[in-house]
Parts: sequence; structure tokens; C-alpha cells
Amino acid sequence: MSTIVAEDAPEFDEPEPEPALHDAEETGKRPALSDPDSLPGPPHPVNWNLLTADEAGAEWLELDRWVNWLRRTYGLPASVVPPFWYRHPELLWELSALHLHWLCAYDPDQNGSAPNGWHRDFADTRQRLRDWVAASSTRLDRDRPTRQTTWPGEAPAPTVDDIVIADRAEDFDAFVEADLAQRQAAEDAFYASLDDERPDRR
Repeated sequence: MSTIVAEDAPEFDEPEPEPALHDAEETGKRPALSDPDSLPGPPHPVNWNLLTADEAGAEWLELDRWVNWLRRTYGLPASVVPPFWYRHPELLWELSALHLHWLCAYDPDQNGSAPNGWHRDFADTRQRLRDWVAASSTRLDRDRPTRQTTWPGEAPAPTVDDIVIADRAEDFDAFVEADLAQRQAAEDAFYASLDDERPDRR
């Protein structure tokens, strides 16, 4: 039985490095994720009232990307998904729930009929979205805060006026930046209050 010595061993080309995450769309290859900590966790409900600034930043960007994919894939008009949906909590919560439902339906471990269930629920959601959009009066090129009903004993609601928004992407970035700043200020105030409550250590 002959033994292959080192100099007789076949030569192999060096493997090409795996593409980075941001190159995945251009190369069509999915990067290898060898680190278990880098793998995304299972889909989970997103409570926008409780997100930290860091958490909200990631969720805003992910949801915005998905909503853009959704409206282009299904050719949704502004009467279903308006460009300024992020300015209206009712649309934010509805679209966030639909996104979560989509993530669960297309999870690799999900039942094969789950996507069909998502599309059935998507039809119901489109009708609710139409109702929300009609109530909010947001339009393709302009927006205004959703009108609020004043209950007895409350101060009159402020007057709402339409504002024309020429650049949707610029407005989204500014809106999210303001939201994150508000969340960060609330976090800082909360931790500062904890420091105030601690007894002096001598």
C-alpha cells in the first residue's frame, strides 16, 4: 500500500472569502454565519411603547425596508400604504403586526401552509389599512396628524393643518432621529432618577 507524500498531494485553490452582509444582494450569495450569537433570534412581538433608542433604531429601519418591499411587490396604492405611514401610530402598529406575521409565516421551521394563511390575513389587513388611511387623511404628497376626538372635560384638540412633504426619505430620517432622541432622553432621565434615589456611599 503506497503512501502519498506531501509533494504528491493534490493542490487546491484557496477558497474565496465569504461575502459580507452588505454584499449579499449584489453577489446573490448568503454569507456564512458561523457565530451562533450572530444568528437572528425567532420573530417576537414588537412593543413600540417599550423600545429603547437602540432597539427602536433597528426596528424602524427594518420595518421601513419591509414596507417598501411590500408595497412594491404587491403594487399597493397610497390608499393602502401611504408614504408617510410612520407619522401615524395606527398605521405603524398595523404594519408592524403584519411584518411580524410575515416573518413567522416564512420562518424555515414553519408549516408549509403558513404563507397561504398570511395572504388570507393580508387581505383583511388591507381593508383595515384603507380604513386607517381614510381616517388619518394622509395623502401621497402631504400629511397631517390624525384627528383626535375631544372627550368631555378635555382641552380642545389643536388645529391640524396639512404639510407638504417633498422628500419622503429625508422626512423619514428626520422623524426617526427625533423619535430616537426622545427615547434616549427618557432613558437618561430614568437612570438619572435611579442615581438620585441611591443613598450616599461614604
